[in-house]
Amino acid sequence: MMQAHETPPAAPRPDHRPGQVAMGLAALAVAGLLAWGAAAIPSDAGYAGVGPDFLPWVVCVAMAICGALLVWEALTGGYRDMEEPSGAPRGDWHAMAWVSAGVLGNAALITTIGFILSCALCFVLAVRGLRISEGKAGGGLMQVVRDVVTGMLIAAPTYWLFTKVLAVSLPGLTATGWI
Repeated sequence: MMQAHETPPAAPRPDHRPGQVAMGLAALAVAGLLAWGAAAIPSDAGYAGVGPDFLPWVVCVAMAICGALLVWEALTGGYRDMEEPSGAPRGDWHAMAWVSAGVLGNAALITTIGFILSCALCFVLAVRGLRISEGKAGGGLMQVVRDVVTGMLIAAPTYWLFTKVLAVSLPGLTATGWI
């Protein structure tokens, strides 16, 4: 029993989780890599007095601030008011393999089959992986056809916007610049 002059024992302070500190340190490491890359970009002022290195430095500083805040939050009691994570307790490696295959396939094939087809392929594989991660069926032949059409409907206007309107060179399948 507690006496009148005794103070109640302090509630145990929630210990920070090592993963939370690691996440903050990883964000700081990414900020360092961004700074290293931004330092290699020429700073010649262009339109409106800003050079091509301006935006990379803004992203670097924002990332460093986020990383520092994450570390501070983790060391001063852990992430507060954090809900329990949703989803499966373990990662779905099968689904991740589909998404990774889409991204890596896009990178490997973009100069061979062109921007539109490689991005459509990336879309098809990534969407299949995301469906599998939700516990749904990956999709039959009709679903694959719908995904290909959807991927093309996203990639084609993006390609044309970048190449025709913004004059950014993207790898195409033909010399005409339309596919």
